[in-house]
Amino acid sequence: MTIQPEIFAQFPALAAAQSTRHGGVSPAPFNSLNLGKSTADDPDNVAENRRRFCAALGFRPDQMAWSKQIHGDQIRHTIAPGGAEGFDALVTNVPGILLAVSVADCTPILIYDHRQKVVAAIHAGWRGTAAGIVAKTLIFMEKTFETRGLDCFAYIGTCIDECSFEVGDEVADEFAKPFKRFDAGRGKFFVDLKKANAAQLLAFGVPESQIEISPNCTMRHDADFFSHRKSGGQTGRGMGVIGLH
Repeated sequence: MTIQPEIFAQFPALAAAQSTRHGGVSPAPFNSLNLGKSTADDPDNVAENRRRFCAALGFRPDQMAWSKQIHGDQIRHTIAPGGAEGFDALVTNVPGILLAVSVADCTPILIYDHRQKVVAAIHAGWRGTAAGIVAKTLIFMEKTFETRGLDCFAYIGTCIDECSFEVGDEVADEFAKPFKRFDAGRGKFFVDLKKANAAQLLAFGVPESQIEISPNCTMRHDADFFSHRKSGGQTGRGMGVIGLH
């Protein structure tokens, strides 16, 4: 049901996880732990799935904070549970709130500033990654909470890996050379979202030893994770979540 990053295991007051697609009640093609309200799944199934997922982390669904994501770079300073619209990053220092971002190929990034007790959940598809949403979130944390890179621990979750993320020139043009590869045989570029987001963490001063990167891929491991691209759009949604008890 959940993957709980090892990088955060040293902080007992912190809850952080990425959901898998197992342990829920939804039928195919949303099987089984579909957490996405925007899907065609029965809302009662989604509600039960969210209840189970939150309970596994010691939270209730009414403690979640989320936003309708737009693949942008806007950051929400979250002070209470509940929904919003237009934000792809959520930041809080309030205990008892479980920040949540929805994913089905895009990259979930979870950050914890252990000195200032601040958490962030970021949704980074290719547009958000190219727009520097991770870097902008860290700058927001620095300005708002005096966050320093040295005090941050981060998890880059399961998303579509470089080997599966074939893109056109219009997408490839948004990324610097270290984050893309041209395959002459296919005549296409492949983009590495994990590497591009990790570079933003490192540039802010987060030590490499304090960054964990998921080895899994939503496309190659679609038996365990939802993949919008692999399914042709007919699938559920997972979540990356982080919060302080």
